[in-house]
Amino acid sequence: MTAAHTEVSAEQAAREEELVERVVRSFDACQDPRLKELMTGLVKHVHAYIREVRLTEEEWSEAIGFLTAAGHITDDRRQEFILLSDVLGASMQTIAVNNEAYGEATEATVFGPFFVEGAPEIANGEDMSFGAPGEPCWVEGTVTGADGKPLPRARIEVWETDEDGRYDVQYGDGRTAARARLFTDDEGRYRFWGITPTPYPIPHDGPVGRLLDAAGRSPMRASHLHFMVSHAGCRTLVTHIFVRGDALLDSDAVFGVKESLVRDFVRQPAGTPAPDGRVIDGTWSRTRFDITLAPADT
Repeated sequence: MTAAHTEVSAEQAAREEELVERVVRSFDACQDPRLKELMTGLVKHVHAYIREVRLTEEEWSEAIGFLTAAGHITDDRRQEFILLSDVLGASMQTIAVNNEAYGEATEATVFGPFFVEGAPEIANGEDMSFGAPGEPCWVEGTVTGADGKPLPRARIEVWETDEDGRYDVQYGDGRTAARARLFTDDEGRYRFWGITPTPYPIPHDGPVGRLLDAAGRSPMRASHLHFMVSHAGCRTLVTHIFVRGDALLDSDAVFGVKESLVRDFVRQPAGTPAPDGRVIDGTWSRTRFDITLAPADT
């Protein structure tokens, strides 16, 4: 693929600009101000891109085919358009726009395509792996508001892959594993058993995977554990924690890594007593993640 010639005559440029203006004017009668803003902004940026790169008709046809293929592979278990948004950094940019920094509030990151409503509820200290293979990991922390006060009964959704790098929904057999919801106690504390996170590739057997391959990019995600935390009066937080020392921290396929979210997962020798009194035959790890929620009106 070679770059197109980018020099155009004044007459050609005027013809192209006139088309942009006509398309923008076509939304003049729109009664919804926000919809009008979104559509005219989209038109201007799409046309600017086409004109800047001098998009060929063949390339446009290939782009339509790519989007069509993304639609065909998308179903209730797989969302190829979320993957596309993620690998283009659009998901992270949208999160940045909608989660402005607020004091010491915990930073947000990508939601990902594998959250499932209705995860089983566990009590503090119980196991969210539900038999998924992997090294046990003890996770604990507190949830506080921006004023530093503990938030009792904050709702925490957690989900992750097993040691093979697969989420439960990717098996297609209806299993529920390595995901749960729990609530903080009266002092805003939480704790649970999970699995030591492992790196894994985003689904790359579809059009997004072929795009990454053609662009010389890896589909691998840095090891992480997903959190979604909510409490009345607070902004809902969607985030991950990442494993310090992971070689993929600087090349995460969806640009989700933030330094403030990197944590030490300290490996414990076999036989080391766990915080809940258990004695585990093999190795296990432990980490701490204290969470601060921003006010809902920020």
